[in-house]
Amino acid sequence: MDRPWARVPSWVGAALRPELADTTDGIIEAVRAEVPEYARPLTGRFGARITEGVSVALGQFLDLLGRDDSLDDATVYRALGQLEHREGRTLAALQSAYQVGTRTLWQRLAASTTARQLPPEVIFSLAEALFGYIEQISAASVAGWADEEASRAGSLQARRHALVELLARPTAPAELERVAAAAGWTVPARLAALVVEDAIAVAARLPGAVGADLDPVGLVVVTARGEPDSAWLERLREAAGERRAVLGPVVEPAQAHRSVELAQAAWPLHAAHRLDGGAPLVRADEHLLPLLLAAAPELASALAERALAPLRALPAGAAARAEETLRAWFDAHGDVTATAAALHVHPQTVRYRLAGLRETFAGALDDPAARLELAVALRTCPVADRA
Repeated sequence: MDRPWARVPSWVGAALRPELADTTDGIIEAVRAEVPEYARPLTGRFGARITEGVSVALGQFLDLLGRDDSLDDATVYRALGQLEHREGRTLAALQSAYQVGTRTLWQRLAASTTARQLPPEVIFSLAEALFGYIEQISAASVAGWADEEASRAGSLQARRHALVELLARPTAPAELERVAAAAGWTVPARLAALVVEDAIAVAARLPGAVGADLDPVGLVVVTARGEPDSAWLERLREAAGERRAVLGPVVEPAQAHRSVELAQAAWPLHAAHRLDGGAPLVRADEHLLPLLLAAAPELASALAERALAPLRALPAGAAARAEETLRAWFDAHGDVTATAAALHVHPQTVRYRLAGLRETFAGALDDPAARLELAVALRTCPVADRA
């Protein structure tokens, strides 16, 4: 690291010291006058640290002049940066304070009797020494401020991670309020779970949301005033971007785990493109039947095997056409005209196919219970996949 103070004659520091005896107070007054965040009485820890920081910085600068030593100990300045963060002052305020302090010190240096007697090249070296020195100690303070920021952010996110995990299971209201307060989160009257990758980043785009990157996929708890409306859903879509996401139902805080459970149950299906229809964001409570079937896959498979058995007796092409007709007919609620439109065939063709299907299924199409089983079976997987 550069040591510009080494290029200043060693006698300059000793000559300047008595002339700068009252400079500490002047620098502090200038900072308090020009930087609003420092316009407060010099009492308590604030006054002690500011006074110590300025006086130590000035004394160390004068000691370094003419010496080829590095600035090894920046503990005071790092601690000053940490204190500034704890006191709630911004990094911009800290840097402004250094700028004002540097300018004030240079004005005192330039006006001193010793400086007026120095050759121009020494004046230039002194200026380089001052600005190089301030650059190094201010960098230490900035590092201290940044360390404190990282520590606070990490601690806060750890508490929010714990909060999200708590919301995912049944929790007593008092416990939820306690953990939420520690995480700096206000428990809303209504909320919903959003399962999405990069949950922390998504939560940052949603006012009042809290997120955690869980395994295997993140979870965001979002606030809601009532049932989802188009504007609210659009904000969620914008926050999620192109990420696939599943939204659980809106519930009261005591039922947050229900919203989490439903959204998490729907995630594997959505990740496998079995729910979306092309939409990155889906609502879990609009896909309850697929979730029900996925929750009991062996029962769903047994039901499908039995209900769709008649189709397996048909040739492959005929079976596929029969399944397509059945799906369209169920989707159209038995309306032949609508079924024909969906299949791009004449209504009479649909009637002909249905007559054949009634014979194939031995009256099941006209039995409410059997028809329900058949409709559910068609929601599992195509007949062709069961060959």
